[in-house]
Amino acid sequence: MNPVLRPSALAALLAVAFAAPVAAQDLGAVPAGTYKSDPTHAYVDFSYNHLGLSNPSLSFDQFEVTMELDPADVGAASIQMTIDPASVVAGSDIWKEHLTSADWFDVAQYPDITFASTSVQGAGDGAYTVNGDLTIKGESVPVSMNVTINAAMNHPMSGDPVIGLNASGEVLRSEFGLGKAAPAVSDEVQIELSVEMVLQK
Repeated sequence: MNPVLRPSALAALLAVAFAAPVAAQDLGAVPAGTYKSDPTHAYVDFSYNHLGLSNPSLSFDQFEVTMELDPADVGAASIQMTIDPASVVAGSDIWKEHLTSADWFDVAQYPDITFASTSVQGAGDGAYTVNGDLTIKGESVPVSMNVTINAAMNHPMSGDPVIGLNASGEVLRSEFGLGKAAPAVSDEVQIELSVEMVLQK
């Protein structure tokens, strides 16, 4: 029979169960070098509002993120991302065909979406603001991404240094020649990334 918990013990358990999430981690546990996204643990999603009726969430299946990092000088970090827009996961073949056509991403003429950082600024508690240029359909627009470091450590399975991060931001699709049906379909598009970055040997 399990012993009855005393009030003090019960209070301690409840405190643990309802404690605030663990704070984001810094980068001090990993070495400097070139980090690249692990394609089996990396996700790029974007969402928008459709006529006030729904909030579709789509994603890209093929992309790569590269980061040059010195944990002692995070502000000097350089981040590059390349996305294959033809890999968009749209929920249906009809919508995918439409999105990759000349009406939207026009993948035949513009086979890449790119992001290149221009500055990295600390925001406290493992959080950063990454500014850079996002290029879609030949249009380059400055954007800012809010980045949180989830963990920085030696991977428990491979032993390789790895950084887990989340990033979010918002863009106006009309700035990239993708403004069809705005504002009935929201011009604002939310971007979300969740990526595990592995040190390259």
